[in-house]
Amino acid sequence: MELLDHQEFRRQGHMVIDMIADYYRDVEKYPVRSQVEPGYLWQRLPEDAPDEPEAIETILQDVQKHIIPGLTRWQSPNYFAYFPSSGSIAGFLGEILSTGFKVVGFNWMSSPAATELESIVMDWLGRMLNLPESFLFSGDGGGVLHGTTCEAILCTIVASRDKALSRVGMGRDSISKLVVYSSDQTHCALQKAAQIAGIHPNNVRVIPTTKSTDFALSPHLLRSAIVSDLEEGKIPLYLCATAGTTSSTAVDPVAALCHVTKDYDIWVHVDAAYA
Repeated sequence: MELLDHQEFRRQGHMVIDMIADYYRDVEKYPVRSQVEPGYLWQRLPEDAPDEPEAIETILQDVQKHIIPGLTRWQSPNYFAYFPSSGSIAGFLGEILSTGFKVVGFNWMSSPAATELESIVMDWLGRMLNLPESFLFSGDGGGVLHGTTCEAILCTIVASRDKALSRVGMGRDSISKLVVYSSDQTHCALQKAAQIAGIHPNNVRVIPTTKSTDFALSPHLLRSAIVSDLEEGKIPLYLCATAGTTSSTAVDPVAALCHVTKDYDIWVHVDAAYA
C-alpha cells in the first residue's frame, strides 16, 4: 500500500472517525476514572515493535481492548476534577485538517496560510479581549498560539530574562540575581519554567495567600517582597498572576498587581488558567 493512497486514507479515516463518534456516544457509560492498575499496558503489548505493519482493523481492535480502558474520561459529563475539558467537534476536525495538510508553520515561506491565519486569529482574540492596539499585529504588536500553558510561561520568562539581561549585562552573575514572583496557588509550571530558563530555584518567590482574600495574591505582599529583593541587590524580573488557579480557582487582582510591577519595570504574565 502507498503511504498516501487517497482511497485507503478515506476508508481508514471513516473507521477511525466512526470509532471516536461511538466513544463519545457512550462516554458517560464508562467510569470517569480508569479502573486499570499501574503497569497494565506493559503486560498487554509485546515487548518489541512488530516487524511488519498491522491492518487498521487489528489496530482499532487493540485500541478498543487495551487503550480505551486506560483512559480517564475528561470529556465525560460526570467529570468534575481539575478544570473543564476543552475538546470539541471543531477542535477534533481542525486537528485533522492541520495534520492532513501536513502544515509546517515555522516561518511564512514554509506555510503562508498558517502564518497569516495565526496572526489574524491572534488579532481577533486581542480585540475580543479589548486589548490595546499595541498588542495586535495591526498595531506593531502580535503574538503566537501555544499548545500549553507551560509553553507560554517558559516563552515569556525567556523573553523577560533576555530583555533584562540586555539592560544589565549578560553573564552568570547577572542571571543569578533575577527573581520571579507568584502566589502559593500558582501552577508548578512556573517553577519548572524558571529553572529551565536558568533562574535559580532560590530566586522563585512564592508569596503566601490566605482564605480572607479568597487565596488571591496580595499586592501589598508582592511589593514587600520586591523591596526586600532590591535591598539585597536582586533584580525583580517577572510576575505570574493567575485568573482562576487550578487548586482553588483564585483570581488574582491583576490590575492592582500591575500597578505594583509598573513601578519596578517587571514583566507580568497572566495565566488565565480557568478560562
